[in-house]
Amino acid sequence: MEQEQVKLTQYSHGAGCGCKIAPGVLDQILGQLGVQADDSKLIVGHGARDDAAVYDLGDGTAAVSTTDFFMPIVDDPYAFGRIAAANAISDIYAMGGKPLMAIAILGWPVDKLAPEVAGQVLEGGRSICAEAGIPLAGGHSIDSPEPIFGLAVTGRVTLSKLKKNGGAAIGDVLYLTKPLGVGIVTTAQKKGVVESSHLAAAQANMTRLNKVGAALGDIQGVHAMTDVTGFGLGGHALEMARATGVDLAFEGSALPLLDREGLAKYHAAGCIPGGTRRNFASYGQHLQWGEAGEFIRDVVCDPQTSGGLLVSVHPSAQDEVERVLQDEGCYSRPIGEVVEGQGQVRLST
Repeated sequence: MEQEQVKLTQYSHGAGCGCKIAPGVLDQILGQLGVQADDSKLIVGHGARDDAAVYDLGDGTAAVSTTDFFMPIVDDPYAFGRIAAANAISDIYAMGGKPLMAIAILGWPVDKLAPEVAGQVLEGGRSICAEAGIPLAGGHSIDSPEPIFGLAVTGRVTLSKLKKNGGAAIGDVLYLTKPLGVGIVTTAQKKGVVESSHLAAAQANMTRLNKVGAALGDIQGVHAMTDVTGFGLGGHALEMARATGVDLAFEGSALPLLDREGLAKYHAAGCIPGGTRRNFASYGQHLQWGEAGEFIRDVVCDPQTSGGLLVSVHPSAQDEVERVLQDEGCYSRPIGEVVEGQGQVRLST
């Protein structure tokens, strides 16, 4: 098979973070874990449902550790490697930390795809690591029925600057650093109806590093932060809301979208990822969408791959946060607020 003919998405049943196990099923799986061994230095573990594990190093800093991998969301091997790497590194930035090194995770159908194609995937991952200023230091590979790629990433954070998904306070203003709609666009690609400009915008969105998270970690008024990936904005916002027993209220018209008109067209044509339906089935009962309409509801449930950071900010820090976001070329307008509640997500028009 000639390399230029390879279309990676035809070898996988899922795509990107849309491959993630649905939140409801994941709850059942994690519910079977025993009580975590007491370790006073483990600041963030699996029970927190946060973006990464955090371990106190005893010198005012902590190690941040995460892993993320998935099946192809685009056909181009190099682009797939870049997207998967950016997505994995994002978890470190979401904690307000800085990455130090990465280890590759590769599953490859050696009887179907040439080793040279896997090399392109790895090179894409290495290029993103270089952009993040870290080495791709090694890895592990297996023969698997479908192509899989991702990273295990180690980072470091100053404890006073650690940002968790908990901590959002009533009156905080909410920001999202990247536009939504990646799942809809890539589904349109699978159906053969996507416009090239929309696909290019989605790929650029997915390969952009969330480096701004490290800068936001320096701002005291940033109360909570998480990255938006396979559970969609709704799912990750719900985790933030539950962590502190508040509601997150979003204004549908304020949400940043890749192309509102184009996404609405694809949505009307049925280009809705399976992950969107799984997400809504898992947490729809905690999503108050009222008159917002099914399009906005599905955008909020749309599984994002290498999505933006959801940030909860005290009003006194708004100007500083917006300056940082603008300097980094991120979306810098508020999309909602934190209100009194019991851990739900609200949508208005």
